[in-house]
Amino acid sequence: MKKVKVYEPEDSMLSLIRDNYNVLQSLGAFGISLGFGNKTVRQVCEEGNVDTFTFLAVVNLTINGYHSKNDVENLDVRTLLRYLKASHEYYLEFQLPFLRRELTESLDEGNGLGRLILKIYDEYARFISHHMKLEEQILFPYVEGMLDGKAVSADRSVNDIETFSKHHDKTGDKLKELKSIIIKYLPSDSKHNNMLTAALHDIYNLEEWLAFHADVEEKFFEPAIAMLETKKDRGDVTLDISGMVASNSDNGEQLSEREKDVVIGVVQGLTNKEIADKLFIAPNTVITHRRNIARKLQIHSTAGLTIYAIVNRLVDIGSVDL
Repeated sequence: MKKVKVYEPEDSMLSLIRDNYNVLQSLGAFGISLGFGNKTVRQVCEEGNVDTFTFLAVVNLTINGYHSKNDVENLDVRTLLRYLKASHEYYLEFQLPFLRRELTESLDEGNGLGRLILKIYDEYARFISHHMKLEEQILFPYVEGMLDGKAVSADRSVNDIETFSKHHDKTGDKLKELKSIIIKYLPSDSKHNNMLTAALHDIYNLEEWLAFHADVEEKFFEPAIAMLETKKDRGDVTLDISGMVASNSDNGEQLSEREKDVVIGVVQGLTNKEIADKLFIAPNTVITHRRNIARKLQIHSTAGLTIYAIVNRLVDIGSVDL
């Protein structure tokens, strides 16, 4: 029987499963195997190399809808990503084919309505498969790249996930249509009716699982990506400050006085044209200076230049809008 409570690390994993059997699928997606005896959630997670906080955040969300805005800050994104990947694999490799077999066995393909039901299901399966594979090809590598500190393509950003999230609503509509037709379709013999009822029950479970999956992506994955992007931007900024100081005094290329003037203009928030007007030079010259500055300093963000300017006393920290 489902029990509504917020589970904590020292709760027994066995009691969590007993209270909420639908968590079993989450266990598999986290890579946690059965046979954990009376161990606590924390013990089971640590033995399975699973971040306990992330596990409980997902479990509490899917069990009772509980989540806090502060959860995202404490999530282990790698654990969350493994969970989402494993969920996709379960869905695409097992659940979709299994339901297809169930429907095929319980429907008469010689009957027009039976063929229609299978056609709707196949359209749904193609749609959800396409959606999940897009995430695997675009969003997941993008997140992995940020986690590994690699350069990532600018067009594969968190903004894309908003498009993916909208697909969840469409998949829900397709499932509703499928359920509606199945409920109206009553085979003449009890055997096929029982088989179709069992398939319908699995479709309802599938619908519930999809809603959970969409919630995890919307409430955890999307904000986690946004936070990663923020950290990535800070990472471009939070370069070794001593290195910034050294870059102005070592044997490497130093900035010219004109380039320093351009840095100051950038830090002050001026556009290329405004900098050009202020320095009485052409806008294209400002662009050339900025390219040279980026090459010499290996700093490509405005915030990074701001730190450089403050450290090297080109501007006063009090005059900068941080």
